[in-house]
Amino acid sequence: MSDERAPAIALSGISKSFGPVQANKDVSLTVAAGSIHGIVGENGAGKSTLMSILYGFYEADSGEIRINGRPVRIRSPADAIAAGIGMVHQHFMLVEPLSVVENVVLGAEGGGLLKGGLAAARAELARLARDYDLAIDPDAVVGELSVGFQQRVEILKALYRGAEILILDEPTAVLTPPEADQLFCLLRALKAQGKTVILITHKLREIMAATDTVSVMRRGEMIACFATSATSPPELAEAMVGRRVLLRVEKTPRPRGKPVLEAAGLSVSDERGVERLSEASLTLHEGEIVGIAGVAGNGQSELLDVLAGLVQPSRGVIRLDGRILSASDRTPAHLRSLGLMHIPEDRQRTGLVTAFPAAENSILGYQDDAAFGPGPFLSPTRIAAHALAGMTAYDVRPADPHLRAGKFSGGNQQKIVLAREIERAPKVLLVGQPTRGVDIGAIEFIHRRLIALRDAGVAILLVSVELEEVMALSDRILAMCGGRITGERAADAADERDLGLLMAGVSEAAA
Repeated sequence: MSDERAPAIALSGISKSFGPVQANKDVSLTVAAGSIHGIVGENGAGKSTLMSILYGFYEADSGEIRINGRPVRIRSPADAIAAGIGMVHQHFMLVEPLSVVENVVLGAEGGGLLKGGLAAARAELARLARDYDLAIDPDAVVGELSVGFQQRVEILKALYRGAEILILDEPTAVLTPPEADQLFCLLRALKAQGKTVILITHKLREIMAATDTVSVMRRGEMIACFATSATSPPELAEAMVGRRVLLRVEKTPRPRGKPVLEAAGLSVSDERGVERLSEASLTLHEGEIVGIAGVAGNGQSELLDVLAGLVQPSRGVIRLDGRILSASDRTPAHLRSLGLMHIPEDRQRTGLVTAFPAAENSILGYQDDAAFGPGPFLSPTRIAAHALAGMTAYDVRPADPHLRAGKFSGGNQQKIVLAREIERAPKVLLVGQPTRGVDIGAIEFIHRRLIALRDAGVAILLVSVELEEVMALSDRILAMCGGRITGERAADAADERDLGLLMAGVSEAAA
């Protein structure tokens, strides 16, 4: 007996422009009820815009939306919620000082008396926890939860509001691999309960593992739709980019040069006195990439921050080009002047000022360079020309220096940061999560840039939660657990099981 249910979603002829930029062009999409439907495409391909139209952040210039076979007009998120649509954004929409239950009911308090609304919400959260294995303390403060649990709160918010269709925009971009595995178990449970899921992701292995159907967008248009079981990562990558994409990193062995950056016995404690980095020692040589393997939260961020001058160590010594750096030397500005550049892990909090235009972000930290204006006066024309050159070289879309940084997709924001730091001819490059939330074509581009820098003699320290990326790019790999470096491996002799043991804190001898 065939399934005669109407599609959960049917978009027809959706178009949307922002000034001269056409983000969506005559897009049609059909999503079967009770399925997991993937949408892939390069950064700036129009995926998020299309989903923002479906969720009511934007209204389409033209086209029709049908939900469960009925035409609807969605002019706001309230309209979308009323139509049974929920959305979990890449950057969470949570109020961190509030509790889980307060975040869940925010905007849907259920009447004038908040106490009654909270009581009803607790009962509903308990039911959702049973149905979907989403157990969470309703009184926990959201800002104190891990990223994985914060995402769980976002999903609970959508389900609490009665969502039958759930849109997830780059849901694993900020998750560790175990957290991502838990998420996909949840998505399968949602599907089993008859929910419809739309999954936007750049990670093709996730598409292959989690979806029933996958649609491909390129430059604002819908290019193709595949049954996931009938396609492959190379075919999807080629459809996304419009050319064959190299899905592996090509690098040749090269002899490493002299030591450039040396750290001995680095320790860092947080504001409560808890030691987050403990006695970390490492050496970076010219012309090598040293990767850090570890589950997020095990000292990698603190190691990057102290080496970049963002945090002062409680103990330890740092040498650059053989010279011990004093406390006054260890400032980001002075380190940049010595050739140490930093691509931070969180582009929005640390890498950019999202309210500033791309042009101003392209010179952050380098605004005193005489190339940008005489004396204390900056030249907007020179800055815009500099930004445009970087945007063109790194294929930032749209290549508009005057567009506010917050208006770019996450991957294009990343490219703005990469262009700013890499094009300053670093001696040492500290790189945190270089391809987080970045599409397959941009990943290939970024990997090639890093290998080219390494081949030109730059010393690179790479931190990534993607173990495959660490293994593919690195010449040497250091594993971290609990703030300590637990072992070292040559990349060509490392395997996932061995590194996994070191990442779990098993002693190097036992591993």
